Amino acid sequence: MTRTLASRRSSRRLAADAGLLAVAAAFCLPLAWVLLSSVDSHADLRVKAPDGLTLDNFDAILTDDITFTPLLNSLILCGGATLLTVVCAALAAYPLSRFRSRLNRPFLLTILFATSLPITAIMVPVYALFVQVDLIDTMQGTIFFFAASQLPFAIWLMKNFMDGVPKELEEAAWTDGASSLQSLIRIVLPLMGPGVAVVTVFSFVMMWGNFFVPFMLLLTPDQMPASVSINEFFGNRGMVAYGQLAAFSIVYSTPVILLYVLISRRLGGGFALGGAVKG
Repeated sequence: MTRTLASRRSSRRLAADAGLLAVAAAFCLPLAWVLLSSVDSHADLRVKAPDGLTLDNFDAILTDDITFTPLLNSLILCGGATLLTVVCAALAAYPLSRFRSRLNRPFLLTILFATSLPITAIMVPVYALFVQVDLIDTMQGTIFFFAASQLPFAIWLMKNFMDGVPKELEEAAWTDGASSLQSLIRIVLPLMGPGVAVVTVFSFVMMWGNFFVPFMLLLTPDQMPASVSINEFFGNRGMVAYGQLAAFSIVYSTPVILLYVLISRRLGGGFALGGAVKG
């Protein structure tokens, strides 16, 4: 009986390991294709060792029109929208976390429903509205819409992290004459640094890879971000510059990786506020 149970556990463990390896391969193969094809002068859809290492693909894409200008546009759009999202999410989450009201739960459920709306379903009325208010084909209009689309989920995340900061710390600051805004800026936000980092990374990554919104709201080619300009590598009649596409993908992914590396220490931190409040 004991041997039977042990054999069953062993077979289940092997099946689980095989499943995990299959999932890992599903993620690793596309990455391997990108890395290998970027240095292959005869790249195609197959994952293969390059015939000869070359940097010609990078030389072809590292120009102002193909890479640098679209990347700068992406940084302006996503950076500005991320900053606006984090600030508005903190201001909206603070009263939801600190003050009890009958409207809190309906409001949270409403914004949760807003996150489930497909972006394609609201782009037609948004486009018509932007035309009316003269925000179409403007960077600031696209930034506003980026921030508005990410704000509901950012408020949910920010509130959950803000709930972990003891209110007693703010009450002590209020006793010393601090206002609610001052306690938010000087006490709550510094203590929930990992939460702010999570919201920042999540918002930036979701905006960085968004193709549809800037494609619809921006018309001038010089304002297009890298998420839209990558479409230029797909030529007519199925002709694709696979090597250049892979090289551009690596360059395009670099800002997101750098952002994560820069704030990874904050992401790994904890609140550890147990000793901050004396019982």
